[in-house]
Amino acid sequence: MTSATTIVPRGDLRSTLEHDPWAPLQRSAESFPDGAPARVEIPSVEGPACLEAVLDEAARLDVPVTRASQGSGVGMLTDREIRRMADIAASAGVEVSLFARPGAGWDASAMSSSAAGAAIAAAARGPEQLAAAVNQIRRAADLGIRSVLVADFGVLAVFGELKRSGDLPADMQAKTSVMLPIANAATAAVAERLGASTINVPTDLTLAQIASLRRATSLPLDVYVEAPDNIGGFVRHHEIADLIAAAAPMYVKFGLRNAPDVYPSGSHLEATTISLARSRVRRARLGLDEVERSGAEIAFSRPHAAGLALPVS
Repeated sequence: MTSATTIVPRGDLRSTLEHDPWAPLQRSAESFPDGAPARVEIPSVEGPACLEAVLDEAARLDVPVTRASQGSGVGMLTDREIRRMADIAASAGVEVSLFARPGAGWDASAMSSSAAGAAIAAAARGPEQLAAAVNQIRRAADLGIRSVLVADFGVLAVFGELKRSGDLPADMQAKTSVMLPIANAATAAVAERLGASTINVPTDLTLAQIASLRRATSLPLDVYVEAPDNIGGFVRHHEIADLIAAAAPMYVKFGLRNAPDVYPSGSHLEATTISLARSRVRRARLGLDEVERSGAEIAFSRPHAAGLALPVS
């Protein structure tokens, strides 16, 4: 049986700061709008062919994929490809989230490629990159996408303003990227105020640290239970049930250890990215099997679930 893992109920920041890290954790009573505590996300779905492969493998292995996210960026897809992804996902009832780039790591930034400066690789440098990222968000919305990945607080702030002003669709959502490290309760609260819809946590947070974020926000948390090597390479399938108990509502993200970095992707890597996408769905099946063997009774959302940022076909 899975261990009894819970978190302290959400409260103000003072109660979070005063929390005893050795105190017993309490189960999160929160859930997605459909009542399920967890959803499956497959990352690095780099185009329509990859998305089709994910959905095909998900049907074959009975994996309830509800979100597919992309990492190369809106700018690495043609209008036709984006519309095709929107059409496929809308029909399947699956959210698609496209990355709003560029960032320092894709620019002439010496600091972002240095040992001490890698943390700023995702930052939007200057007005040019800020405008480029915002324009990618606008373009994605115009082509029917209703979810974008954001890796910069300034970009997130502009996203929030554009939604409030009506310049972006009211149902548009922003999920923070794992490259925007939200590792404590105060930072999570900032992301929520700026307009985040879901919060991606660093891949190496402990169960207790993730639970502390749940106390600070009611937003869904995106948690890698298998991470690519370049962001830690962790395989935490055995912790899925406990993580969901502590962090619900939670997107269970299945990256892929021991796999090549394909960003930015393109037709020259399509066979590789399709193969990797199928492998991620297989990893998801392995993770769900771990949950079932643990004895935990956890319901996962199915496609077309309430609250998903489904594309407009």
